[in-house]
Amino acid sequence: MKLVLTLLGVVLLVIAAVYFVLPADQLPGFFPGHETGVARMHYKHGIVAGVVGVVLLAAGVWMGRR
Repeated sequence: MKLVLTLLGVVLLVIAAVYFVLPADQLPGFFPGHETGVARMHYKHGIVAGVVGVVLLAAGVWMGRR
């Protein structure tokens, strides 16, 4: 379980970084928020993915101590 939580946390942190770096029209098509011809960033998606990623990493560390 610890490994699953940690991997999901890392994946979500990478996804958050993608949201902060790429504008909406350059996001992969399967990402929520992909809009053709829109040059703005989706900061809210990135913040949510980052917070959930940090929470999952913390849960993985907490599970490892038990």
